[in-house]
Amino acid sequence: MIALSLAVALFLLANLVVALVAAARGPTPADRMLMALLFGTTGTAVLVLLAGAGGGAALVDVALVLALLAAIGGIAFAKRAWHTEEESRD
Repeated sequence: MIALSLAVALFLLANLVVALVAAARGPTPADRMLMALLFGTTGTAVLVLLAGAGGGAALVDVALVLALLAAIGGIAFAKRAWHTEEESRD
């Protein structure tokens, strides 16, 4: 079971590398924000898998903080983008 968890974590890390390349080439700020949200969710999954594979409970705490920061970042971006759109209409 530990080997499977580590294999899935490695696959998710490879996914993050691809997302990093996509974020660097993203044509709009919204694309880049989606990649940041992907980093948050995938990073959370990797940390939880590593914690389950024997890394300890501290990794779960770090994963929860990362998930919270990703959610707050997404909300802040949405509020800022929505606010800018409303100003451009006036």
